[in-house]
Amino acid sequence: MVNDPIGDMIARIKNAATRGRQKVSTPASKMRARVLDVLLEEGYIRGYHLVEKPGAFPEFEIELKYFDNQPVIVEIKRVSKPGRRVYSSIADLKPVKNGLGISILSTPKGVMSDSAARDANVGGEVLCRVY
Repeated sequence: MVNDPIGDMIARIKNAATRGRQKVSTPASKMRARVLDVLLEEGYIRGYHLVEKPGAFPEFEIELKYFDNQPVIVEIKRVSKPGRRVYSSIADLKPVKNGLGISILSTPKGVMSDSAARDANVGGEVLCRVY
């Protein structure tokens, strides 16, 4: 049993990118799908799809993106953890790496990037930062 599913997915992505893997799999859930949707929209991953095997829990197979044999995701870090939740309003949300990276937020209007949250004028729980 995984206590922090988002943290587990982030660790899998980080480890696969470090090892130069093209694909990585993680158990499927709605929250993970929403985070992967944001990573896909922002161009950090090539794509993902659901893999269902008979008698097994469904998994997402994530295709990582590379540029000049270097992973596009240089750094991905979990911010809000089960032991310490971190919430932020739009006014308090700082840009990641001077605007080169993104923060992924869980808001009342859904999971979105920090720029989309600014456009919607809504704050929420800061799930992770990606650079």
